[in-house]
Amino acid sequence: MKKRSLWIITALMTFALLGVFVMQMYYIRESYNLKSQLFEQDVNQALSTVVNKIQKKNVIGHINRKDVEFQEQKSKNIRMQTDSIVAFKVRFKESEVVRKIKQRQQIFDYIGLQDSLIRDNFTSPVIITEEDYANLSNPNPNDKNTLRLNVNDIKGPNGILLSRSVTPSFFRKRAVINPNKLPDTIRYLAFHPMTGIPQFISFPSVDPELKTKFKLEDAKATYKYKVELEKLYADTVALLNAGNVSLVQDVAKEMANKDIPLEQRIPSQEILDTLIKRELLSKNIDLDYHYWVTPSKNTGKVIYRNVALQAGEVLPKNTFSKIIFSNDLMIKDPGMLYVSFPNKNSLIFSNMFVTLISSVGLLLVLVFIFAYTIYAIIRQKKLTEMKTDFINNMTHEFKTPVATIMIASEALKDPDLNADKARINRLAGIIYDENVRLGNHIERVLNVAKLEKKELKLERQPVAVNELISLVVDSMSLQLQKKDAEVTLALDAENDVLIGDELHLSNVIYNLIDNANKYSPLNPKIAIKTKNHGNGIDIEISDAGIGMTKEQTKRIFDQFYRVPTGNLHDVKGFGLGLSYVNDIIAQMNGDIKVSSEKDKGTTFTIHLPFKLNN
Repeated sequence: MKKRSLWIITALMTFALLGVFVMQMYYIRESYNLKSQLFEQDVNQALSTVVNKIQKKNVIGHINRKDVEFQEQKSKNIRMQTDSIVAFKVRFKESEVVRKIKQRQQIFDYIGLQDSLIRDNFTSPVIITEEDYANLSNPNPNDKNTLRLNVNDIKGPNGILLSRSVTPSFFRKRAVINPNKLPDTIRYLAFHPMTGIPQFISFPSVDPELKTKFKLEDAKATYKYKVELEKLYADTVALLNAGNVSLVQDVAKEMANKDIPLEQRIPSQEILDTLIKRELLSKNIDLDYHYWVTPSKNTGKVIYRNVALQAGEVLPKNTFSKIIFSNDLMIKDPGMLYVSFPNKNSLIFSNMFVTLISSVGLLLVLVFIFAYTIYAIIRQKKLTEMKTDFINNMTHEFKTPVATIMIASEALKDPDLNADKARINRLAGIIYDENVRLGNHIERVLNVAKLEKKELKLERQPVAVNELISLVVDSMSLQLQKKDAEVTLALDAENDVLIGDELHLSNVIYNLIDNANKYSPLNPKIAIKTKNHGNGIDIEISDAGIGMTKEQTKRIFDQFYRVPTGNLHDVKGFGLGLSYVNDIIAQMNGDIKVSSEKDKGTTFTIHLPFKLNN
């Protein structure tokens, strides 16, 4: 994948992620606003209920100052009479509503009957508005918005009319009958069923006979209502004038007294606090709140409060207010009740907990998927590049021995060489050595493939580590001598026998010594040490070569990865050696560590247990 494509994919995914983030923020904000509105609505309803109860308690307080025995009986009679009046008015309203509903139903039945007749006798009737009716009746040829009729006649060879279709050339929309606002006349545009000629059909929305009937019913009901109501009022007046000064008159006189202080009309602070708390809990609002009562005029006076409030102080956020005696027009000052919620947002956010958690969880999942996708793409890109380098290196590594074998084979075809036995043997040795070299390359690739597929099975036999290291160093003497390498052995492990696979362990040691030799300048200095540690053996192979950075040491065990060699241009390899070493050590239940410093050398430390686990 090209860098440009990678950048485009990253930009598009980032844009999509930001879009989802913005939508989630918008959704959360709208949810918060909705919850706030519902909270404010519940608080205002609770305060309205509190104020109503304060007003009732105020009236009850005034009533209790009177003669209880006399006034209770009189009040009861008045309430009964008042209730009778109210009940009579309610019954009249209900009967009036029922009567109006029946009248409206009769109108709808009439309209339905007329509509059925029109639809039975005409073709394609459509209800039209008065405006469309005017346009059709008196079309204006200069007005493009005027409704016209297009007549399309189809005639036979002898001129006889076979069919006719009439369609409006412009039709705004079909008129809709509003049940709450009927027009005086309902008009239809229809077509004659035989001739197809368009016709207008009109009928009044209310039958004149029904109108007359409705007027008579309304007049009778109104007259009966007035007569009954006047009788009830006469009985009420008689009841008020009976005996001493009536209760209602006493209360009215007392309520009309403008000198009654506001604090005397409001219940005690304990009762007020109980009322507020009870009503808020009925609305599922269980929050700490502050409240205070003041005159409606800004005099700085506070009657009740459960929070410190300075005179002239700006109202805190989330404060709700309500006029206490809003219905009492004779009182000079109706008073104000304030309630404040310092922790309003905590309640709203607790109600939005599921929404917030789901939104945050979704965003985190999307961010993780986005990051992992980019990581996978970059990793796959690097892996592809390393595989390409591996194929190039493998081709180069195979090309040299193949070319050498080709040249030696052609030389053997020369008839003049038949007598030169020494030269023939030398050429045969070259072919054999190059075949061995090819075989080693192929074996290395196959071993790595088997390791990946978990098909490589290790032998379990005693291996003398010190002796094995000496044999490997001895077998590499020629290639070590080519660079005048200096190898120092300090095989100090007294117990050097462990259970493992001798072949693959020798390959591990060979790879590490070969790397130490290749990645060192002239006259490499290589040190190999063994020692007993815990329940196993430590093998340490160090060099004074080009070394590695910390970033490089993190990747050296990855397949196909090769450390940049700087000015060492003759270093060959597939990038499989250390990956193979790491896998073999892991299968032998060991571990390998590397410490390196740029331009100062590298040290590999292997720890192998004496016995392999099953």
